[in-house]
Amino acid sequence: MQTYRLAVIGFGAVGQGLAQILHDQGDEIARRFGARFQIVAICDPRVGSIYDPAGLRPAELLGAIRADGNLSRVAAPARHWDAESTIAESNADVVAELSYTDLRSGEPALSYMQLALNLGKHVVTTNKGPIALHYSELSALARAHGVEIGAEGTVMSGTPTLRFGQELLAAAGIQRIQGILNGTTNYMLARMEAGATYAEALADAQARGYAEADPEGDVEGHDTAGKLVILANLLMGIPLTLPDVDCQGMTHLSVEDIAAARADGQRWKLLGCVEACDRQISASVRLSRLPLSHPLAAVGGATNAITFTTGLLGDVTLIGPGAGRLETGYALICDLLAIHRKADRQ
Repeated sequence: MQTYRLAVIGFGAVGQGLAQILHDQGDEIARRFGARFQIVAICDPRVGSIYDPAGLRPAELLGAIRADGNLSRVAAPARHWDAESTIAESNADVVAELSYTDLRSGEPALSYMQLALNLGKHVVTTNKGPIALHYSELSALARAHGVEIGAEGTVMSGTPTLRFGQELLAAAGIQRIQGILNGTTNYMLARMEAGATYAEALADAQARGYAEADPEGDVEGHDTAGKLVILANLLMGIPLTLPDVDCQGMTHLSVEDIAAARADGQRWKLLGCVEACDRQISASVRLSRLPLSHPLAAVGGATNAITFTTGLLGDVTLIGPGAGRLETGYALICDLLAIHRKADRQ
C-alpha cells in the first residue's frame, strides 16, 4: 500500500469536496487501487492553517467547518503557516493547489506551484490561471524534477475531459474542439429561453451560487477562453494564449434575440471553439445559434458539454457536470490516481 501525503492550499468547496470523498471512499480507493491519500496540511486564509505530519482526519476537518466555519478547534502540532511554509516545510508528497483563479497573472497559485515542483512535490490543481497562462513552463519544471502535474479539474470539473482527450482520442487526430464550458452562462441562457430577462437570469444564477457577485469572468466569456486555451495546449499541442482568443460575451443578448432563434428552430449557446485547419489556427468564444438537432443544443442548466472533431472518429461528444463540490473534488482523485499508476509502473 502506497500512502501519498497531501498539502491542500485552499480549503473552500473543492478542498472540502476532496476531504468528503476521502472520508467516504478513502478505504475503498485504497483497497481497489493500492493507494491511500492522506491530508497532512491545510492552508486557507479564511478557515485557517494547520499541519500534522501524522495526518488529519477528514471527518474532523469537515465537522469543524460545519460547526465553526474554521479549523481553529482541530488539534494540530503546527498552526498559522502561510502557503509557502505549508508547501516547503510539510512532509507532503503532493500539493493540491485550490486557491482562487487569476487569469491575468496566475498568481499567487503560479508561485505556489513553482515552489512545490522545485521541491520535487507533485501538484494537482483545479486552478485555471497557472495552467492557461504558464502550462509549458510548469510542465518543463515538473519534468526536470521528476514529478507530475494533474489539471483535470480545470475544465468541465470532474467530467474527465482532459484525460479523455489525452489518452483516448490522441491517436484519432483532434482537429477541432467546440464546447459549452461555462455552467453559469448555460444556466442563464436556459432561464432566458424560459422567459427571463438577462438581468433576471443573472440574479437567479447569483442567488443559486452559480455566478459570483462580479460575474464578468463568466458572462464576458473570459472563463470559457481560459478553458479553451488549456484544451488547445494540452490536447491539440497548439501554443494558444488568451490574447489569441476572439472573446465575446453574452451581455448584449435580449429576449427578442431568444425569440428570433426559437422561431427558427434554434437555440443560443455560448460556445468556445478552437480549430486547426491548413496550418491556420482559429479560436473564439461567442454566442452561436444552434439547430435543435445539434448535440450541444440540448445541453441545459449548469451542465457542460464538449464536441471533439477528429480525423478517425468524426465527432465525439462528452457531456457532464461542469461544477460542484464533489464533482471537482473527484477530478483531484483522478489526478492523484494517475500519479500513483505512473509511480507504480516505474
